[in-house]
Amino acid sequence: MKINAKNRSRRIRKKLRVEEFQELGFDVAWQLPKESTDEDVDNFVTRFFDEVIEPNALGYGGEGDTLWHGLICTQKLGKCTDEHRKAVEQWLNANGATAVAVSELYDVWWA
Repeated sequence: MKINAKNRSRRIRKKLRVEEFQELGFDVAWQLPKESTDEDVDNFVTRFFDEVIEPNALGYGGEGDTLWHGLICTQKLGKCTDEHRKAVEQWLNANGATAVAVSELYDVWWA
């Protein structure tokens, strides 16, 4: 017997991370100037978090030195929006990052 998604209990939907529990996020990558010092990189990342990640209740998981890449999603259960994508992209472009790439939104659990 096939179970219709409409028949799933709230608990099952939560475990499967579907419907109201779906989480959307996006990938981001950028380059800093090759001549950036460790202090320059630290300051850039601190400002990135202080000025765009935290104020938008976003979370970032990633790594880098002068070339960064990672995943952005919401701090709490939820969905990133196109406005989040645009805010991140605009901030990076306005603050000296180059080769900025921001993916489309995708389901972070089922990608």
